[in-house]
Amino acid sequence: MTIATCLPPKSPDLLLSKYGGPVPRYTSYPTAPHFDGAVDAALYREWLGQLPADRTVSLYFHIPFCDTLCWFCGCQTKITKRYEPVAAYLDRLDREIAMVREAAGGARLPVAHIHWGGGSPTLLVPDDIGRLARMIDRDFARTEDCEFAVEIDPRDIGPATVDALADAGVTRASLGLQDADPAIQHAINRVQPLAETAALVEELRIAGVRSLNLDLMYGLPHQTTAHVLATIDQALRMEPDRIALFGYAHVPWMRPHQRMIPEAALPGPSERLAQAQAAAAALMDAGFVPIGFDHFARPDDPMARALARGALRRNFQGYTTDGAETLIGIGASAIGRLPQGYVQNDAATGRYLAAIDDGAFATARGHALSGDDRLMGAAIERLLCDFEVDLPALAHAHGKPADAFTDACARLAPMIMDGLVLVQAGRLIVSDSGRPFVRRIAACFDAYLGTPAPAAAATDRAPRHSVAV
Repeated sequence: MTIATCLPPKSPDLLLSKYGGPVPRYTSYPTAPHFDGAVDAALYREWLGQLPADRTVSLYFHIPFCDTLCWFCGCQTKITKRYEPVAAYLDRLDREIAMVREAAGGARLPVAHIHWGGGSPTLLVPDDIGRLARMIDRDFARTEDCEFAVEIDPRDIGPATVDALADAGVTRASLGLQDADPAIQHAINRVQPLAETAALVEELRIAGVRSLNLDLMYGLPHQTTAHVLATIDQALRMEPDRIALFGYAHVPWMRPHQRMIPEAALPGPSERLAQAQAAAAALMDAGFVPIGFDHFARPDDPMARALARGALRRNFQGYTTDGAETLIGIGASAIGRLPQGYVQNDAATGRYLAAIDDGAFATARGHALSGDDRLMGAAIERLLCDFEVDLPALAHAHGKPADAFTDACARLAPMIMDGLVLVQAGRLIVSDSGRPFVRRIAACFDAYLGTPAPAAAATDRAPRHSVAV
């Protein structure tokens, strides 16, 4: 077995200066900025028509509405104080669901995973939560062990909504918490009393929603390592099954409302890294298994079990146990993946509504996958999930020559010399010091990184991303 020679480990500050810059999160490959208009509604319909009637699929529903704007938010959403736009949007979801079934040949495709995201899905009134669940069951067939997850804003949910979610068959709830400190909550315009979140956790469990996730964040304005650890302490008292620990992505060029957060109040790179590492240590001390670069799960959780058997996956919701090859995205801006490639609905709610009213899919762009895309995407996914990848075995599995990764390995050379990556007989292994930079390591396999996105071709600008740590 050959082990690549590397220099002694570098200091964290030096590594941050070299590898801590902007890089994609790789919830797809290629990433969404490199989708283009060549994949349109007609091609999407064609791809749906090629799905076998017994193909198990996953469903993602995007609910792009909130009643208040959180300044840290990077999601596709709009603020509304009236329910009429939400009700009208639900009518279009009804039509799009039916269109998918019709395009797929009329069969009720089996569904193993359902995810409602946003925005804030719990902005739906209880009756409409039940209505959307019935729409799904009308045109799809949930498998016996179907996971049904919903993202929840604890500030906009009451007992009737909790009951409606349980009656709809929700099996997993993801609650946003971010940080428990009131001053930081004010700084991100999300005031959320801790007692309110804890009470909701108990209500969900009593109602029968047994699997609970909490979403925390580091890198927020005025946040310190002590704040992060105090929030983790409070989160652990709620006994969640999983905790997601996201680094705040400050991207005001994409989300102008983030300009409400003064950049001078944000922790610097070294403090962000310290926050992430201290949080990870605290969660592991509490018995959680680290999952990739931003998730933690109890050892008996399905995600920890998937990691142990090499079946952990990554999609647009982040780390997942969902092994389905087909993910159907429904709603404005929703992204799906079919065996042939990616599709994305128009992000503008008005244009989405108009397309559905015209009886057409709202597909605005996508990407037909090439053999090289599949190969590089698989390498990126395995690195982000397992922190290692067997390159010769992967090339062979994809019918590619042994030198398929030559360019990627050349880009990896400085990281090997800096001790972030080891090479053993063609197997790449991310070292402990390299784990915080795994997205940067994975980016060595991205043939599109640094090239202009289709929408920005006229300006010859490459897409901009959030920092790596």
